Amino acid sequence: MCPETFLNRQRGAGLPVALFVITVLALIVVSMAQQQESAGAAVGQQILSQRAFYAAESGAQVAVTEALDGGSCGSVPGSVNYTQAGLTGCSANLSCSSVQADIDGDSTLERVFTLVSVGQCGSGAEAASRTVEVRVR
Repeated sequence: MCPETFLNRQRGAGLPVALFVITVLALIVVSMAQQQESAGAAVGQQILSQRAFYAAESGAQVAVTEALDGGSCGSVPGSVNYTQAGLTGCSANLSCSSVQADIDGDSTLERVFTLVSVGQCGSGAEAASRTVEVRVR
């Protein structure tokens, strides 16, 4: 038997199978890379959102202190810009309203402050905002 006759009769599927396997593996690698990228972006947005919440919390604390010490909404600043390492680039916009109400039921009116703090971090597409509302008397 001649080797040439065997070569003429061979019909292999090696090349199509190899191309199919390479294509499937490339698609898997691309989808994993996209998933990793979106997971990284989600983590970054979560961190930015948490920083915005802490900015709003800190702003609410400032507003409570100023409202109770000053006795009126006029002493509450309109905004607070942070320069500390954890909140750099963040700010809190503050608003205040007050009402006189009988809280204890003894017909003595007390002043109740409603303080709203909106914390904002980042800018453009990468921005986060959180709101904290506090009532104190």
